[in-house]
Amino acid sequence: MACRISRLTPQNSVLFVCDLQEKFRNQIKFFPEICQVGRRLVDAAKLLDIKTIATEQYPKGLGHLVPELGLQERPDIPIYDKSKFSMCIEPALAHLQGKKNVILFGIEAHVCVLQTTLDLLENKMNVHVVVDATSSRTQENRKYAFKQMKQAGAVLTTSECVILGLLGGADHPQFREVQKLIMESAPDTGLCKL
Repeated sequence: MACRISRLTPQNSVLFVCDLQEKFRNQIKFFPEICQVGRRLVDAAKLLDIKTIATEQYPKGLGHLVPELGLQERPDIPIYDKSKFSMCIEPALAHLQGKKNVILFGIEAHVCVLQTTLDLLENKMNVHVVVDATSSRTQENRKYAFKQMKQAGAVLTTSECVILGLLGGADHPQFREVQKLIMESAPDTGLCKL
């Protein structure tokens, strides 16, 4: 039986950025690469006028989001502190009104990203997890987190698939600007080694 995958559009989607914080920099596999891919998603969301939400897990101890994402230059992106693993806290959930899809990336795949995915699915949202912008401290945790998310009903996808899917075609008014973001291939984030 075929599974229906909800089509992403700028109007029906929200981008969730999960906990890419300074303290994790030297612990997460492929951290610089997933940040680079994450920045492409944040920039594409800006060009396509897609609401973006970010969280920081216990920032007092784990630091703030890394500057590579460019979120500090974006006062339009709310950044919420949290202590529970899931991003599904009241202020973040308020941004889901009228939306069907959440595009999700960040760390760690087997903790905060997985818990966010499960909560969103329970809230009847379609969840598109961007695997080349999501990681963990170990490849084993990453691999099995992706398996759990897929089995729960999330769509596992790539940054380029998301970005081009949001455009819908070369006739989109922002096509040339967004195309510049993907002209260079995304960096290797270790997925072929899983």
